[in-house]
Amino acid sequence: MNSPVVVLGARGMLGTDLMACLARQGIAARGYDLPDFSIVNQRQVDKAIDGAGVVINCAAYTNVEKAESEQALAFQVNGDAVGMLGRMAGSKGIPVLHISTDFVFDGTLDRPYVETDAANPVSAYGASKYAGEKALIASGCRCCIVRVQWTYGRNGVNFIKKLLDAARAGKPLKVVDDQVGAPTATEDVAKILCSMIQLPAFPEGVYHLAAGGYVSRFEMAKYLFTTLGMTVDLSPCKTSDFPSAAKRPLNSRFNCTKLDRLLGTKMRSWQDALRDYLAAI
Repeated sequence: MNSPVVVLGARGMLGTDLMACLARQGIAARGYDLPDFSIVNQRQVDKAIDGAGVVINCAAYTNVEKAESEQALAFQVNGDAVGMLGRMAGSKGIPVLHISTDFVFDGTLDRPYVETDAANPVSAYGASKYAGEKALIASGCRCCIVRVQWTYGRNGVNFIKKLLDAARAGKPLKVVDDQVGAPTATEDVAKILCSMIQLPAFPEGVYHLAAGGYVSRFEMAKYLFTTLGMTVDLSPCKTSDFPSAAKRPLNSRFNCTKLDRLLGTKMRSWQDALRDYLAAI
């Protein structure tokens, strides 16, 4: 790739791992993020993407609970700004790879979701992310949308870090056993994204990306503490036991066959990835 990769949201959980992955592979990259860069600022976006070979957008409003009371901000960042990015990139002939989420679905299917399944978000966050997908496609730029789920990494806040913090504080833990998906390491996501942008042709369309296998959040917590040899007061509960502002999809399982075929490889299991993560932190 002759022109640099531009990463928006470069200091977030995924963005940090992506910048490191690009550097390891010798791919020239420029990263932008808050507080000195905002994806809603048209002038800053125009300057950031100028001369890019591809733009990878990891920038997002990600607070699922607060999005219910800050809908205007969530839609501005996750929806309107993504459409603006698409129009600006399209005018410069720059393709955009955009990160989306399992929250675009309502989680009621009794099988893993494929890319062509109808979106039906049940939260403001999910609706704002789906608005971004639609706005990017409508912009007319060459675009690739990669939906990820249950991500965790060394940077930023995630479900696994919250579990560990609570367990180390000696608190009894109740974890839902009716939400099912695949805990996915951002380090693995970054490697896949690096592979995608180095394909002979830019992979336009929508792709699902998640670690191999599926697990409930409760069983994942059990695996986590067993792997670390921690004795924790852990019990299962239902999502309905936790009153919250935002609804969450119960079924977040992804069918990743489309991406597997594109790259000729499969993501490693969630167990292998989580075990390596725990050994490293």
